[in-house]
Amino acid sequence: MTYRRRMWQATSWLAWKGGAPAPWHLAALDEAYALMDEGRFEEAEARAGALVTARKSRRGRDRRPGTLWLAAYVAARAARAHGRQEPSLLAEFEALIAEAEQTYDIHHNLLLPARLNRAWVLIDEERPAEAEAEARDVLRALARRAQPVADKKFELSALICLGHALCEQGHHEEAETIARAHLPRADKGVVPPLRTLLSRSLSGLGRYEEALAESLETLPEPLPQAAGHLELHRATALHALGRSDEARAEAGRALAACERYLHPEHPRTAAIRALLSRITPPQP
Repeated sequence: MTYRRRMWQATSWLAWKGGAPAPWHLAALDEAYALMDEGRFEEAEARAGALVTARKSRRGRDRRPGTLWLAAYVAARAARAHGRQEPSLLAEFEALIAEAEQTYDIHHNLLLPARLNRAWVLIDEERPAEAEAEARDVLRALARRAQPVADKKFELSALICLGHALCEQGHHEEAETIARAHLPRADKGVVPPLRTLLSRSLSGLGRYEEALAESLETLPEPLPQAAGHLELHRATALHALGRSDEARAEAGRALAACERYLHPEHPRTAAIRALLSRITPPQP
């Protein structure tokens, strides 16, 4: 199912006449999401950004503010996945959230995803307590909705975000509980990030053999935005176990994956480089 059919059902001629995004606008955003799935984040951001520019250029004649919101959301989403660190990114999500909270237009059903993206940005900006609060609020809002099956994948994404916010604060036991509780109900695509969270939380608890074992489970190929994440925590466990050569090789693989898909300023890239500096002895 395409992105536009997953997230909104407003492609009919009547809906378009009423001001909803036109089908060709949604097709452009579908294309941006397809580019993200391939790890082509800069192209995805540019594709959505071009639609933002086009709609803004219409000034007061634009009957489709929903198109502008959706395109701005997809552009910000691509920038976050890519890991380009800019102070404006948090402000972009906050502006999108503020607008979505005040309207029940076509983009209102993306309010919670926008808030979850804000939580991830807060983690990247080393504000994990705020990220935790945001993720918990998203989960409470989901619990009040009447579509638990339809919301399952998004709920698991929110739980993963919460788990990483907890790890950032040293609350590894709670993060481990989250990962273990929800792995049995996770669909194939959500298993890798849950397994990564579990490996990270176990390392945080000093249970490195368990962390390594979890990281070595056979898993589906992760999405490009998760490049190097599991390998980072596998290398961390190997380093803690004194297996330096293996740790260095694994960290090198993690760094290569990040360099293939992610922005050089991505926090994960910085974390891998820091790990490598601890593994590799100083040059004489």
